Amino acid sequence: MRIYYCTFGCKVNQYETENLRQKLAADGFESVDAMSDADIFIINTCTVTAQSDKKLMQTLRRMKKEAPQAITVLTGCFSQAFPERARALEECDIVTGTSKERIPQLIKEFLENRSRLFSIEKHSRGESFAPMKNKPSGAKTRAFVKIQDGCDQYCTYCIIPYARGHIRSKPLGDITEEINALAQGGYKEVVLTGINLCCYGKDFDEDIRLADAVEAACSAEGIERVRLSSMEPEMISDEDIGRLKMQEKLCPQFHLSLQSGCDSTLKRMNRKYTCEEYERLCAKLRAAFEDCVITTDIMVGFAGETQEDFEQTLKFVEKIGFEKVHIFPYSVREGTAAAKFGGQIDRAEKLRRCERLEQVCSGIRKCWLDSLCGKTVSVLFEKEKGDGWHRGYTKNYTPVKVRADGESSWRWQTKNVRITGVDGDSCTAEII
Repeated sequence: MRIYYCTFGCKVNQYETENLRQKLAADGFESVDAMSDADIFIINTCTVTAQSDKKLMQTLRRMKKEAPQAITVLTGCFSQAFPERARALEECDIVTGTSKERIPQLIKEFLENRSRLFSIEKHSRGESFAPMKNKPSGAKTRAFVKIQDGCDQYCTYCIIPYARGHIRSKPLGDITEEINALAQGGYKEVVLTGINLCCYGKDFDEDIRLADAVEAACSAEGIERVRLSSMEPEMISDEDIGRLKMQEKLCPQFHLSLQSGCDSTLKRMNRKYTCEEYERLCAKLRAAFEDCVITTDIMVGFAGETQEDFEQTLKFVEKIGFEKVHIFPYSVREGTAAAKFGGQIDRAEKLRRCERLEQVCSGIRKCWLDSLCGKTVSVLFEKEKGDGWHRGYTKNYTPVKVRADGESSWRWQTKNVRITGVDGDSCTAEII
């Protein structure tokens, strides 16, 4: 039978969908790229914002229009966080939570008896990391490796701890085995990812930290680059920085989730750091890593955010000089503490603030990209689009493109280039 996969949200979700795809392929199921060709839909949901839920409902309606007889499997964070709402979705034949191990068996059961199945297990403290590893597929240039799940931070705006459960980590031996297999499959770069990556190892009895996972990944022969996904700033110690900077394969790009550049807003969010502490960490990372790039997320219009609070965020962004910022308006998330806060801000004002912040961040990024002109950098190239440009990324995740008409594919190749200019959000370059 043919399956159409739809994945919303983060890199962890993408990793888990790929894991599920590989398991079902081993059972004889085929992946298809068109909804109308599917016998089964599998939707891996995100519920970090109310907008995510809206997109889910739109997708469900479209799927049923394209292939009304297809079996629909709903899984992921939405159904785990809001099981009764998920149960009420009559379009879905199989509903599971963030635990996806039983989906192949549930599909087989449904095919046998055509009876609707609902299987959501509550998370419990001390549960083990679900056995999960992805095999080399060759479809991508970089491979994501999920090493951590769950979160115990309980930021007031966030539903994820309720959807993902308590922190749990993949054993070091499993990480090494998976990355070695990816290296043998031709991958040059791996990205370590998790729900709260810096919590890696905290659930183990022995003293194991994220730095141990990085060292294990960097030890794999054939892997040229190891990258880290989003991290919580208060969990990175001086000892961690000291160990990480010894790893030559570690990419000097750090995505440190900020959310706000105003201390009073951070406190209402239940974030565990101040702006001063965040600034000190950025300075330490930039001192330790050559060509260090720091990117972040900022939430605009959180409950109670005054105009003065927002102005503080603008000034802090300019002070840090982030190389890239993901900006998004706060949306009330049912089931979180902040949903009951007063001082909710209307959508028009949130969008106005987003636009103003975007202007500031775009200006900073353009100045940074311009500053790279003339520099020699190493680029790992990706799949071509057929337009004569070869595209790839530097170690600090700067997008670079090189014009080379008629050249054979450079995919998976690392080449030294000289940056010659800026074209939109990318740098242009020439081969040295």
